[in-house]
Amino acid sequence: MIHTFDFSKLSIMESQGLLQSLVCPRPIAFASTVDALGNVNLSPFSFFNMFSTNPPIVVFSPSRRGRDATTKHTYENVLEVPEVVINIVNYSIVEQTSLASVEYEKGVNEFIKAGLTPVPSKSVKPPRVAESPASLECRVNEIIPLGTGGGAGTLVVCEVLLVHVKEQVLDASGKRADPRALDLVARMGGDYYAHISSESLFIVPKPNQKKGIGVDQIPFRIRNSRILTGNNLGRLGNTEIIPDEGAVSAFANDPRIAEIFERFSHHTESLEDHLHQLAKELLEAGQVEDAWKTLLQLR
Repeated sequence: MIHTFDFSKLSIMESQGLLQSLVCPRPIAFASTVDALGNVNLSPFSFFNMFSTNPPIVVFSPSRRGRDATTKHTYENVLEVPEVVINIVNYSIVEQTSLASVEYEKGVNEFIKAGLTPVPSKSVKPPRVAESPASLECRVNEIIPLGTGGGAGTLVVCEVLLVHVKEQVLDASGKRADPRALDLVARMGGDYYAHISSESLFIVPKPNQKKGIGVDQIPFRIRNSRILTGNNLGRLGNTEIIPDEGAVSAFANDPRIAEIFERFSHHTESLEDHLHQLAKELLEAGQVEDAWKTLLQLR
């Protein structure tokens, strides 16, 4: 059964709760700003992402408070001083990040409240968070209100000027962050967070330069398998060239293939299911070509 929600009939809090529980996980912009008097503010925002690399643009959104439509200190600060440092949040500082989201009175320094260390920035006035694995020093190029009522967002369009990255989270090239070392967290709905640990990471090869054949070009009996999942078919469809008959015939000598044929040669349905099960295991191990050669044993 499908439940359909009409947003014209939902309260602000109901709309927000539903969307935030579905549009996730969301990265966290731990934004440090200053007002015209130099008072520092530090606050997390999960309405955040990157939108361009040339120029390098990231956008976050401090929404108006749902209860009274008032604006947040971060928004007021970037109007006065259009600069921000976006600090990346990993697991080691997630509780302190959450604490900084408390609505303290204007002028209260959340660095102090959250027990975090401010470090002077090089190109902007707001400080960066020493404990963060990476910090983006940004100039605010544009501020775009999306409404004036409670819950309305405001897009803060930021151009990245400098990025500071701790050496221990860089990969072997020294030019990118290693996702296993970053140990990031992301926001889900309500009080839930996601921990992007090594155990939760997996690789999906991107098509990029090659052109996969597509699921529609997979032979019918494979495409309609009782064993293979949509993800399995997607990985097969990302193949550029299907193994030829010679490679498939040679693979019949693989002991796993030989055993399946020996056991189920008189039962075509079981034979196909077991070949498909082996192919599924091969796909999940990243052995796509061998999976194809397994599936093509039955033409």
